[in-house]
Amino acid sequence: MTTTLLPQIKAAFTKLGQYLQAYNDENLIQLVKSARHYNAWFTPEETEKAVKAIGFMLSEKEVDAWLEKEYSHKQQAGERKTVGLVLAGNIPLVGFHDILCVLASGNTALIKLSSQDKQLTPYLLNKLTEIEPAFSEHIRYTERLESFDAVIATGSNNTSRYFEYYFRNVPHIIRKNRNSIAVLKGDEDESQLKALGNDIFSYFGLGCRNVSKIYVPENYDFIRFFESIESFKEVANHHKYNNNYDYNKSILLVNREDHLDNGFLLLKKSDDSLSSPLATLYYEKYADLPSLENSLRARSEEIQCVVSNLKMDLPCQQVPFGDSQKPRLWDYADGINTMQFLLTL
Repeated sequence: MTTTLLPQIKAAFTKLGQYLQAYNDENLIQLVKSARHYNAWFTPEETEKAVKAIGFMLSEKEVDAWLEKEYSHKQQAGERKTVGLVLAGNIPLVGFHDILCVLASGNTALIKLSSQDKQLTPYLLNKLTEIEPAFSEHIRYTERLESFDAVIATGSNNTSRYFEYYFRNVPHIIRKNRNSIAVLKGDEDESQLKALGNDIFSYFGLGCRNVSKIYVPENYDFIRFFESIESFKEVANHHKYNNNYDYNKSILLVNREDHLDNGFLLLKKSDDSLSSPLATLYYEKYADLPSLENSLRARSEEIQCVVSNLKMDLPCQQVPFGDSQKPRLWDYADGINTMQFLLTL
């Protein structure tokens, strides 16, 4: 695919973005409402949030900036390749960005959908092919990956070992578990802490961009934190979330472990793990920022993004409070440039 096709790609992606931002297609709305029947975590509110996030991602300005940047030093991609995609299903449409990258790079997407998210992705891709029919030849679905030239697979730390072995003979990107963290200075106001609540509770905390641990200074006042996130208490009305909350609370009580509890979120000290159980947020206190930066720098491969208003010298993506679940097209998972991987196959 030469760069002469970029105008068609830009136009198609932008029109899809406008369609998603408008969110006035009754068929799409009904599909969003019914998603919970296939995956109890995909409530209408959270699924609509994911749809609109992709709509924002595909605004004309964002698409133009993304493709101009990625193609700036690449006048012509190589022969079209078939790229196998093993999609995750932890949050709605979580693998959609990988599909867009494959199509934008002029390759063919061979998609293995997650059993947890089999309805919405095909619907949006059908809408994309209505906008630009040429894409229809380059979107295929499969239950088992075969006859591919490269692979992008997302899974857990356990499945990643299987992926690494199974796909060892082809170019690949294998994604493992990552978590996001927040670093607080201690003087954040109510609006900033409430915004942090979005980073913690969006998609019930199931995404790799959800904050699972916060770093706070010594003598931090957790009362202000709890007061600021009180508006998220409705999360406890979701039966699966509440089951996790009750279970993890009982474990803490039985083991007599120190923790804080506001009725819908458990706060537990942890000086090691970044990955907290569902309905639990880990915290760790730091004495000085330079020492914390050194510690986080050493663990950067475990971190998806850092939420903070502080400017730190870290290799991880850093975003303001409330923006962890608002990635832009060039905010590649795990810091690996998916487009450059695809363009150099």
